[in-house]
Amino acid sequence: MKVIWTSFAIENLKHISEYYTKVAGKNIAFKIKTELFKATKQLKNHPDSGQVEPFLEQLNEGHRYVVSGNYKVVYKRVEEGVLITDVFDTRQDPIKINDTKRK
Repeated sequence: MKVIWTSFAIENLKHISEYYTKVAGKNIAFKIKTELFKATKQLKNHPDSGQVEPFLEQLNEGHRYVVSGNYKVVYKRVEEGVLITDVFDTRQDPIKINDTKRK
């Protein structure tokens, strides 16, 4: 199964990487990014291994997530494979995952 990243998820990953590069250094930023990618590898063979994302259930699109450090990698199954739709910092108010300003 193919893992596909949306531009929105890629942008969030870039912001995370840029932030940690500034505050903690390139090595820490690289480690966090690597761990996020590693968390998504399991989705190739086990696309339903993540938990259902309760804050997106009302969309009825089957959003799930896997956790890596302080981040949720939100995804859903699509015809082409697994679509990563968001990388969300779990230290935020969880209801913000629905904020239309984030999209």
